[in-house]
Parts: sequence; C-alpha cells; structure tokens
Amino acid sequence: IDTGWISSEGPFVEKFESDLATKINRKYGIACSSGTAALDLAIAALRIGPGDEVIMPTFTIISCAAAIVRSGAKPILVDSDPTTWNMNVKAIGDAITSKTVAIMAVHIYGLPVDMDPLIEIADKHGLYVIEDAAELIGAKYKGIPCGSFGHISTFSFYPNKQITTGEGGMVFTDDLQIRERCKSLRNLCFQSNNRFVHSELGWNYRMTNLQAALGIAQLEKLDATIKKKIKIGELYRSYLSEIKGIKLPLEKTYFSKNIYWVFGILLDFKIGNAKSFMAKLKELKIGTRPFFYPMHKQPIFIEMGIFKNKHYPVSEELYEQGLYLPSGITLTEEKIKLVTEKIKNIIK
Repeated sequence: IDTGWISSEGPFVEKFESDLATKINRKYGIACSSGTAALDLAIAALRIGPGDEVIMPTFTIISCAAAIVRSGAKPILVDSDPTTWNMNVKAIGDAITSKTVAIMAVHIYGLPVDMDPLIEIADKHGLYVIEDAAELIGAKYKGIPCGSFGHISTFSFYPNKQITTGEGGMVFTDDLQIRERCKSLRNLCFQSNNRFVHSELGWNYRMTNLQAALGIAQLEKLDATIKKKIKIGELYRSYLSEIKGIKLPLEKTYFSKNIYWVFGILLDFKIGNAKSFMAKLKELKIGTRPFFYPMHKQPIFIEMGIFKNKHYPVSEELYEQGLYLPSGITLTEEKIKLVTEKIKNIIK
C-alpha cells in the first residue's frame, strides 16, 4: 500500500511467482485471479479445444470440468479410488481414445493422486498432464512437491487454502512457451508493440500487487501452516478412531503423508446419509461441508448432453456418505474435542 502499486503492476507479483515456483521446484509461475482462472489458462495454453478429450476424475470441484467444457473439449470421467478418494489411476487406460489429448490429475482433500503410473500412461500415449494441486499446496509425493508434476500445474489461493490471497491462483510450468502464452492469455492478449490490436481472445485474469504481497507473507508461513493442518488431523484421528460407523481418511500411503487440507469422514449407511448427519450437527452449532457432487450428476452437464446415464459408484457413495469437519488452522484442541463429542452423541 505504501508503494502505491496496488494493481497488477508492481514488483510483488513477480516476486510471488518466483518465490513460489522456487519452493515447488518449477521454473515459472504465472499468478492469476483465482484457481478457476488458472485452470482456464492451463487448458487454453495447451490449445485444447473442440474435438479433444481430457480424462479427469468425476469426484472434484466443477471448475476442473468447466474449464474443459468452455474450451469446447469433452471431459472423460473416471471413478475414485475408495481408499484415497482420488481418481482411480487404474481406470485411466480404458478411458483413452484417439481423441484424448490430456489427463487432468486433481489431488483431493489431503492426499495426492498416484502420479508415477499416471505420468507413465501419459508418456506412453503422448498426452499432456495437467496437475490441479489447489488443495495440496505444501504437500509432497514421494518427497517431490505437489504442483511440480506434468506439463502444467495449478494452485488456488482461496481463503481455505494453505496460502491465501483472498482470491487468487497460479499456473506453473517448466516450458518457456507455455509460460509466455499464459502471461498473454491472463492479460487480454495485449501485444507489446501494438497494444490494442488483438489476434486472440484472452481474459483479465491478473493478480494484483496487493494480493501478491499478501501471498509472499503467507508463503513465509507455509511450513508452519502444514504442521498445524497435520496436527489438527492427528487430533481428530485420536478422538474419532474408536467410533464405530465412521471411516477416517488415510493417514498415509506408500507415496505420501496426508496433510489434511480438510478432515473428511465417511458414514456407514446404517448411520444415515451425510445430508441428514450434517443437519443434526448444524442444530448443535457445528459447521460442516459436503463432499463434492460428482461431475456426471451435475444438472448443467446432463442438460448439455455431456454425460448421460453414467454411473460411478465410488464417487456417488463419497458424496452421499461423506462430509468434512471444521478444519481451519485456528482450530483448537478444545474445539476439536467438542466437535467429536457432538458426533458421538448423534451416533449414540
């Protein structure tokens, strides 16, 4: 604020891009206005469009599918792995056709997608890999930072993320041409020597210098934030582990440790569905959130004729029976204990 540089012009945007790219071992970062904007830029930068197909999980936020649909391409869905809740990598091979151009890997809730076999499949078929690491800022896959995989990757800095700028996002790549294309697309495709003559349509997806300054300060606290998230997850596990009828998220896999971006639980069908359980918790003044509504069941996509009579049982069960508990980094052990006591009382 003191410098007067509060718009997208100013030194903090480039510093935030550089510092975060360095943190996750990427050559380039391109800051933008949201995680959704980052996905739009990623799809457009790879020139994905009509006639193309992109394989992605059905269990994710709509931003992932919307970026593909808006480009004119078609999302091809795969179901979730029942243990990690991420996309079932083993199902990717059967989804590949002659029109497939990319695989979008979306890390869910605290554990990453198993990236090595996914990348192996992509390399075998000559496909792009787009890594949506919005929920796993600061997490690692086999010791390698999430966000450093594939041809292009994306972060979101929404308030519930490990780094927040209020609203904001970033695209990462190691390819200079992709970087330059993303920078152009986020800035209305202005030309350096002929500013108001446009040969392509872009967006105003710029991040402000004010947001970037906040992002830099947030980045300085990232490691501490991750420790707090893991501690919250461990406390929930200790208080909920003996309750019958609740499935807790995996603590770790052979390739990663859960950072508990949110702490999700799955209810046994005998207890009831997540919607009714959340309503009971709301009456007790405990705020919760539902799991993602699968893409193949989204009314807008069904109306558009993109998905018809599709059935992905794992993702459907995750939505019907899943919810996540208060997970903000200011959560105290006292409040975690209170939440778990309320859950125990409802089940009793």
